[in-house]
Amino acid sequence: MASSSWTLNNVLKDKIVWLTLNKVNSATNVLSRKVIEELNIHLEFIEAIRPRGVVILSGKENGFVAGADINEFKMLNESGSAYELIRAAQKVMDRLAQLPCPTVAVLNGFALGGGLELALACRYRIGLGDDRLKLALPEVQLGIHPGFGGTVRVVQLIGAPAALDLMITGRFVRAAQALKLGLVDRLCMTRDSLEAAAVHMILREPPIHRPSWWVKIFTWRLVRYLFYYYLAIRVSRTAKREYYPAPYAILKLWAKYGCEGEGAYEGEARSITKLFTTNTSKNLVRIFSLRDHIKSKVISETKNIKNIHIVGAGIMGSDIAILCAMSGLRVTLQDRDIKLISAALERARFFFEKNISNPIHLANTTESLRADPEGLAIGRADVVIEAITESVQAKIELYKEVEPLMMRSAILASNTSSIPLEDLIPTLNDPSRLVGLHFFNPVSKMPLVEIVRSHLTAQININTMTNFILKLEKIPLSCISSPGFLVNRVLMPYLQEAMYAAQEGVSLSIIDKVARNFGMPIGPVELADMVGLDVCRKVGEILNKSFGRGSLDLAQLDSLIYKRKLGKKSGEGFYRWHKGIAQRGWAWSRIPPDLEDRLILSIANECVACLRQGIVSEADLIDAGIIFGSGYAPFRGGPLTEARRRGITACVKRLEELAIKYGSRFKPDEGWAHFR
Repeated sequence: MASSSWTLNNVLKDKIVWLTLNKVNSATNVLSRKVIEELNIHLEFIEAIRPRGVVILSGKENGFVAGADINEFKMLNESGSAYELIRAAQKVMDRLAQLPCPTVAVLNGFALGGGLELALACRYRIGLGDDRLKLALPEVQLGIHPGFGGTVRVVQLIGAPAALDLMITGRFVRAAQALKLGLVDRLCMTRDSLEAAAVHMILREPPIHRPSWWVKIFTWRLVRYLFYYYLAIRVSRTAKREYYPAPYAILKLWAKYGCEGEGAYEGEARSITKLFTTNTSKNLVRIFSLRDHIKSKVISETKNIKNIHIVGAGIMGSDIAILCAMSGLRVTLQDRDIKLISAALERARFFFEKNISNPIHLANTTESLRADPEGLAIGRADVVIEAITESVQAKIELYKEVEPLMMRSAILASNTSSIPLEDLIPTLNDPSRLVGLHFFNPVSKMPLVEIVRSHLTAQININTMTNFILKLEKIPLSCISSPGFLVNRVLMPYLQEAMYAAQEGVSLSIIDKVARNFGMPIGPVELADMVGLDVCRKVGEILNKSFGRGSLDLAQLDSLIYKRKLGKKSGEGFYRWHKGIAQRGWAWSRIPPDLEDRLILSIANECVACLRQGIVSEADLIDAGIIFGSGYAPFRGGPLTEARRRGITACVKRLEELAIKYGSRFKPDEGWAHFR
C-alpha cells in the first residue's frame, strides 16, 4: 500500500510492517493534515492484518519529523477548525499508541514538536547516538504547547519535573541526555544498525521505560498544585503571563489533569485552540515563518567555499573561526599576537569537546582549524574575513597587505559593525569583492548576520556570502552599505535615550525595568554593557557623525571606558557583573510616565527611516532583523508590527509630542507618511 507521503512495505518478512514517511515536495518531513489523515488510513490497514510489529521511520536523510506544518497554523483560526484538527490528530496518535503489537520509532536525526509526539505514541524509540540526534518540544516558542497528545505522553514517559522543563523551555535534548531521560530506549551509530535494533526490539519486546519511583510523588494532587505554583513563580521571572501565556497553560494542564484520562487530551486540545488566537502566537508564528522563508531560499550563481582565512584572533575572530570549523570548513587563523591565536585555539578545543560527542567528528573538526600567524594560507582561501578593530585606517592598511595575496576569485569580508563599505574601498584594486559581514556577539548564540553590500559589490559575491551564512546555520539579512547598517543604527537612538534619561536622574535599574516591562529580554543599559561600552562609544561616534543625535553628555561613559570598565567582558561597566549576570541593585527612582514611549518609539522611528531609505528591502525583514539581532520583544512581532498595532497616526502624534518636550531627535521621520 502506498500514498503520496507514506509507504508501507515488508509486511510478509517477519510479519513486521515498515511505515516510511517521505513527504512529497518538501525537504523535511512535517505533519500536515493530509499526512496525518494518510497515517490513519495505514493504521486501519495495520489493525486488520495484525503484524508482529510496526517500525515508523523517515525517508529523509536529514531527520525524522520537524513538527507540524507551520503554514497550516496561519489558517487554523481563520477557518475555525483548530479544535477539530487537533482532536483528529490526537485520535490518530492514540490509534497508533493502542496497536496491540510493538511499535518502534526510528529517529535518524531531529524529532521536533509533532515529530517527537509521533515518536512518543510508539512503544519504543531508537535514535542515532551522535550529534545529529536532537529531540525537543519547542511549541512554546510559537506561543502554544504540544497538541498531539504530547503534554500527556511525555509526562507519563519521563515524569513531571523533566517533562515540564522540556516543554516550558522548548530546549533541545541530545543523544546522551535523551537516553538518560528515557526519551529514547537505545542509541545506535548508523542508519543500518538503527533498523536492525528496531527488529530486535520487536522480537524481544523489552520492558517499557518508566520514570523513577520517586517521580510518582508528583502525580499526587496536592503535590501537583504545590509544584505548579513553584514553577509558575520561576517562569514569571523570565516570561510574563500576559505576554507569554503558553508556559502557564502547560503547567495548568498538568496540575488539573495529572496527565491521566481522556480529559487530559481534551483539555490539551481546548488549551492549544485558545492559544492559537492570541497575538503572541500569531506574531511568533509569523516570525518563525519569516525565518524559515529566509533560511530556505535557494540561491543560484554562487562560488564554492571550502577554505576560510580569518585575520584577527580576538573574541569575534575566534568565535567566527569556531563557527566555520563546526560547519565543516577548513579555517586558518592569523594575528600579530601569537598569544591571541593560542588562546583562540584553546577556546575552540573546549567548545568542540563540549559540543561534539563523536570522536572522529571531533578530531576532524579540531584539525580543520589551524594557526597561521604569517598569513601563508591567504593565497588559497576562498574567503578572507577581516575581524580586527573597528577602525577605518587599520582596516585599509590591512587590505593593502592582504588583497595582493588573495586569489582573483576570493571574497574579502569585513566583520564591521557600523563602518560603511565606501569608506574602506578607496585603495582596493577590486572593490567588487568587498562584502560586509556583521556577526553579533556572542557569535554562537546570536542567529543574525548582516550581509552588507556597497554599490560596487558584485552580486555573485553577495549570493556566495548568503549561502555561506546559511551553511553556518545563521540568518542572513541583506543590507545596503550605510552607517550602522540596520540593527546598530536602530539600537543607537534607543541606547542614547536611556542615557538621556539617566542624565535626568532616572536610575539605571529603573530604565532597564521599563524596557523589560514592555517585553524586552534585557534593558538598554544592560544591553550596552553586554555589547561593550567601548564598542557602543565607537558606533555612536560613527552614527552621530552621519546623522546627528543631539548633545548627549558622554562624560560618564568616557570615564568608565578610561577606567577599562567596559561592561560584561571586563566584569564591570554601568553594572557590576558576577558569573555573567548583571547586578542591577535596587530601582530607587520614580518611573517617568513617558519613558517607555521615549525608548520604544525611538526604535520604531529609526526603523521607518531605514525602510524609507531602503537599507533593508521589506518591513517584515526589518522586524526580523531587529528581533534576531537585538532581542526586541518577539511576541510583539517586531517594531513595525507593534507600530501598526498601536496605530500609525497615534505613533506620529506621540512622536510630535515628545519632540516638543525633548527636542528634534523625536521628530517623526517622513517615512511614516507612506508606511502602512
